[in-house]
Amino acid sequence: MSSAPIFYLCASSDAVTQLLGTNPTRLYPFGQAPQNVAKPYAVWQVIGGNPDNYMSDRPDTDMFSLQIDVYAESGSSATDVGDAIRFAIELDAYTTSYNGDSRDEQTGHYRHSFDVDWIVTR
Repeated sequence: MSSAPIFYLCASSDAVTQLLGTNPTRLYPFGQAPQNVAKPYAVWQVIGGNPDNYMSDRPDTDMFSLQIDVYAESGSSATDVGDAIRFAIELDAYTTSYNGDSRDEQTGHYRHSFDVDWIVTR
């Protein structure tokens, strides 16, 4: 199974790397962000998907639903990163849900969250 090329597109975007850096670009698969990573940073995870099934042949595409969460020191910073990521991927993926913004009570960090659907050719 192939996967959605979110990291490749974001790491290739000047707008994203200005906010999330390079070497590393602070966009991680869910659960893989380093402890005490600099903010802002973003994580993504597959929350659903399916192959494009046919009766007469193998699927030639897979659909992935991704949730993207941005964490930052301020609400505006989290939103700016989310906007940059959406702009970087929106010619290849579709935003399907804005999940709202929140603030962690313990750390005070802000979270901006949205979902995208991606159709990937095998």
